[in-house]
Amino acid sequence: MTRDGARRRTARVRGWLDRTSETGNPATANDLAGPFRFLFWLARSQSRRVAWGGVLGTCWMVGLAVPPWVLSHAVDDGLVAGDTGALIRWAVVLLVVTVLNALVGIARHRTMTKVRMDASFRAVRAAVEHTSRLGASLPGRVSTGEIVTVGIADVYTVAMALTVAGPGVGAVVAYAAIAVVLFTTSPLLAAVVLAGVPLLAVAVGPFLQRIERTGGEYRVHQGRLTTRLVDVLAGLRVLNGLGGKAFVAERYEQQSQGLVGHGYRVAGPASWVGALSTGLPALFLAAVVWLSARMAATGSITIGDVVAVYGYVAVLVVPVSAFIEGGGDIARARVAGRRIIDLLNLPVAPRNGGAVPDGCGPLADPASGVIVRPGVLTALVAARPADTRTVIERLGQLNTKAGTTWAGVPIDNVARDEFRRRLVVADNDAEVFAGTVRDVVAGRLEPDDDRIRAALRVAVAEDVVEALPGGLDATIAAGGSDLSGGQRQRIRLARAVYAAPDVLLAVEPTSAVDANTEAAMIDRIRAARRDTTTVITTSSPLVLDRADEVVVLVDGKTSAVGTHAELLRGDAYYRDLVSRTIDE
Repeated sequence: MTRDGARRRTARVRGWLDRTSETGNPATANDLAGPFRFLFWLARSQSRRVAWGGVLGTCWMVGLAVPPWVLSHAVDDGLVAGDTGALIRWAVVLLVVTVLNALVGIARHRTMTKVRMDASFRAVRAAVEHTSRLGASLPGRVSTGEIVTVGIADVYTVAMALTVAGPGVGAVVAYAAIAVVLFTTSPLLAAVVLAGVPLLAVAVGPFLQRIERTGGEYRVHQGRLTTRLVDVLAGLRVLNGLGGKAFVAERYEQQSQGLVGHGYRVAGPASWVGALSTGLPALFLAAVVWLSARMAATGSITIGDVVAVYGYVAVLVVPVSAFIEGGGDIARARVAGRRIIDLLNLPVAPRNGGAVPDGCGPLADPASGVIVRPGVLTALVAARPADTRTVIERLGQLNTKAGTTWAGVPIDNVARDEFRRRLVVADNDAEVFAGTVRDVVAGRLEPDDDRIRAALRVAVAEDVVEALPGGLDATIAAGGSDLSGGQRQRIRLARAVYAAPDVLLAVEPTSAVDANTEAAMIDRIRAARRDTTTVITTSSPLVLDRADEVVVLVDGKTSAVGTHAELLRGDAYYRDLVSRTIDE
């Protein structure tokens, strides 16, 4: 019963120490003001565990200095004095101290592992939550490779820096304790020890600065190369079809070798730090042992003191190495932390705000002069597709502080969740998640088979489902990789239609289908969304002819507005633009 009670008490203490704010304590603007503040937020979020790690690290480091002290007494009181009983007693004490310190070391390692894991998970969760809030605006601000590198390499590097909370604190205390003990033995030896560590810091400092500088350059190139790898994997089927796989592989190999060169420039100073963290303390140890041996030869200290000094200085290698390695970890974490907070500082449109106005608009974009009238099918056309996409991003609030209005109300000031429910941006780059056709088309809404079939019909995607075994229960692979480009495009459109938004903004929804399918898609969209607002970016004369209103953009600004027929008769620029499209 007593043993069970002790176990329960130990479990309660461990639970209290491990208790952290798992869902609360989000990072504030002050926490994201700099890498060190971000590190402090990660430590503050698990303050009990970090403090316990510091206590265990201190006990372990100081405990390493106890065996030399015990051993010196065993030599002087036992071996030199010829007292077998004293020798046995000190040997038993040495055994007990060694076992206790081993247990403390295990607890320290376990605690610091939890600290690192908690910091990693917390940083990853913060990044995932923020990227989800950024939504569809994320790809235009940060590359895919940057996101991958932040979520893997940077998070790990920052978490490793929190190790300083355990061995780092213990190293400071152990260093001070050993210096005090040495002072009682010999003030000269204590002075040498106290002066040696600052000299080590001066020797390593330039390498730490170089790690930080070259690490930043390496990190930028690493993100770019990861982005290229993601793009290559996503377009591998197209590259195989075009026969460009060998060329892209050669380019990737060249860029990869360039990254290797940057890696060597980072590894150079990092290897010096690693070598110095081992070599300089060893030289320091040799110098102190030589000095203590000379003092023992002159009778200034005893043989036991020589043994103790050797043990103290040998133990001092551990905290000195911890100093140097901790400095390297912090230098690397400063670079990685900067990349993380750059991501977390990307502005997000506010979720809370005023009510979204009733009806379907009108939507107005002051930057381009585009005004989308409610209840009509509007087509946006420009010589550069990027101009129409930019307008869609502003109308869809994918760019914060765009100044766009809905029925005269700035959309930056409306409730974001309600806005997202009533306005949908259908992009050809939108992700297709793995799942059944039913789940993919329904998206975040509850699936209704009749409505799903109706949405598939509007998108002219019935043949896609019919070709799959299982109908609505058929499984679509992640990214729609088992579908053709036109099939994926129609499934995405069906998902947008199923959401039944008041306003649908579709980016080139028919670019990957043939003319007959394109005509059927536009006719069905127009019929299905007769009482709602639909905006389509396109350069297809077939789609432009079926639109209720066409808005022509020149250099991102509204140049002309009218029907397809009116613009063909009265606008030479539009006529040339459509003619070039037909020729192409």
